[in-house]
Amino acid sequence: MTTTDKPIIIAIDGHSSCGKSTMAKALARRLGYTYVDTGAMYRAVTLFALRRGWVSEHDLDTASLEREIASVAVDFSPEGLVRLNGEVVEPAIRGMEVSSAVSRISALPFVRRHLVECQRRMGERKALVMDGRDIGTVVFPQAELKLFVTADAEIRAQRRYQEMLAKGMPCNYDEVLANVKERDYLDEHRAESPLRKADDAILLDNSHLTLRQQNNRLLKLYRECQARL
Repeated sequence: MTTTDKPIIIAIDGHSSCGKSTMAKALARRLGYTYVDTGAMYRAVTLFALRRGWVSEHDLDTASLEREIASVAVDFSPEGLVRLNGEVVEPAIRGMEVSSAVSRISALPFVRRHLVECQRRMGERKALVMDGRDIGTVVFPQAELKLFVTADAEIRAQRRYQEMLAKGMPCNYDEVLANVKERDYLDEHRAESPLRKADDAILLDNSHLTLRQQNNRLLKLYRECQARL
């Protein structure tokens, strides 16, 4: 960001495991903006519920979670790591147990209301890059730059599989692919803030883009946005 640039909100939405966090983090660092990974916030709430035994394969104790949601504080450390009630919960939120339950937790209206309120407070000063599922449609519909990111499901699953292996997490590619497809369906069909492209969002399919190509494309879009302001 140059001294003449106007601070803006950049909303990046899209499907799971398409690299939203990686690109958003790189863009924020390049611009000197604050980066917020809202997916990590929903994962933290999911971990909270799992630790209390409120989530099983076929059941979800929504009543207990709703009673306690006001006490669930999710924020980020100075290093950008997600914290749950003051505890850094990376990498616990990245495993398959959380991945398999997060779509059910994030579909709960009271969870979304609680975290959306937190997210809006983070954007009061702008100069923010935020990624998630409903940033451009619900959290910041007034965002100056909106992107919707996607990639082929198989490519996203392979990326997620390699990421988990690199972190030493046990995983199976077929299970990861099934999880990616299930999350797509649940995210797109939930009643509360379903995943969809905002009418004024720019579509970015990064199935066959290198990280360098992707990052250069994002910077170009930012510059074009600044030129319009």
